[in-house]
Amino acid sequence: MNKSELVEAVAKKADITKAAAQEALEAVIESISKALKKGDEVRLVGFGTFTVAKRAASTGRNPRTGEAIKIPASKQPKFKAGKELKDTVNNR
Repeated sequence: MNKSELVEAVAKKADITKAAAQEALEAVIESISKALKKGDEVRLVGFGTFTVAKRAASTGRNPRTGEAIKIPASKQPKFKAGKELKDTVNNR
């Protein structure tokens, strides 16, 4: 399912227009992104938790030349599925 299919499904389920559903979906995504950017955690009980993990700087190797390269530290968004979502996926 892509974003437009999700918008259509939300519009149908909530009995709203596709435009309203798209605006709502974009607001949710933007709100989650802003919270993660600030370093906050977003917890949706039953669905899952969005967090930010810090990845330390490291040294890697260029596969073509074998030359050592420095990989800078970065932040990675993470998602951990909640129990209800896991149960739904596993048909429990």
